[in-house]
Amino acid sequence: MSEKSSPYKVLARKYRPESFAELRGQDTMVRILKNAFAADRIAHSFILTGIRGTGKTTTARIIAKGLNCIGVDGTGQPTTDPCGKCENCIAIIEGRHVDVIEMDAASQTGVGDIREIIDSVHYSTTSARYKIYIIDEVHMLSLSAFNAFLKTLEEPPKHAIFILATTEKNKIIPTILSRCQIYDFKRISVNKIKEFLIKICELKNINFEEDALILIAQKADGAMRDALSIFDRMVSFTSGNLLTDNVSINLNVLDYESFFLLSDLIKENQIPNILIEFNDIISKGYDTLHFINGLANHIRMLVLCKDSSTTELLEVGDKTKKKYIDQSQKFNLDWLIDALKIIKEAEVNHKFSINKRLNTELCLMQLASLHFNGEKKKV
Repeated sequence: MSEKSSPYKVLARKYRPESFAELRGQDTMVRILKNAFAADRIAHSFILTGIRGTGKTTTARIIAKGLNCIGVDGTGQPTTDPCGKCENCIAIIEGRHVDVIEMDAASQTGVGDIREIIDSVHYSTTSARYKIYIIDEVHMLSLSAFNAFLKTLEEPPKHAIFILATTEKNKIIPTILSRCQIYDFKRISVNKIKEFLIKICELKNINFEEDALILIAQKADGAMRDALSIFDRMVSFTSGNLLTDNVSINLNVLDYESFFLLSDLIKENQIPNILIEFNDIISKGYDTLHFINGLANHIRMLVLCKDSSTTELLEVGDKTKKKYIDQSQKFNLDWLIDALKIIKEAEVNHKFSINKRLNTELCLMQLASLHFNGEKKKV
């Protein structure tokens, strides 16, 4: 089958890491695992925990490949990273290795499902060094299933290794946690996600603006899989021309320029123009709570720009960063802190407000009336 006629593979699957070297944003965990592999000190059970889309199931498969990798020369020498080319690695990648068993605990929650694992775990491996059991969403198991699993998890056969993945470690009973090595997956930083998206753009010759990729990374909230899914959608929406304006509209994220304009109007106490600008924003379909959150983040970034040591914390492109630095010079730090307090109060009140638009407009008017240099503005 030609590449043109083959089914399209979404980017989240196409760029799924196949080795420790390709994992992003989990450097500490990778270093620990690679050192354990090098010393041949492999635990018999792992718990991989963290938010969705950070690589838990992917890492479980990489561990399975690393433990059973025989190398391209077939020597089977221990390796700190799977080759991805030997017979065992290829079979695991394709999901057909008989000694690597994956179970979705979200749909197989009962004692009977765990009994199948308990019964099969004592059989030796067919063609691999270890028999690997990967249980995804393990927190969904019933209490009786957890209890049935305890003895096997504590004293498994030497050839058996369990890798449990979960987004909610707090729902796993303590007696299970105490029997496993626990690895917490971090949220992936905006910069790391942005850098990876830039590489994909360069590979696929996609035109992009840096701020557009940053918006995608911020929307993903630390999950690389979400970022790739959003990126995939944006490429289709923009026909491969990722401009900040187009991306912000599709993601329902207000662009930076709107907040820069509003901040200038607030500084000048231009309440009528502020209300007109806010009306334009609402008419484009932006949610008032998202607007309040965006305004709070904008003021926060102005606070960061008040000191050169914190300016580097801004997760925006260079051109936008310069605009933030320039605008921050118009406001003193006390005003920015008071502004954040007003916005925070509006955010708290928003949930209980009947007229959410009025609640947001009141917040903007209070900001425009906030004192500068000890003098309260005239409304």
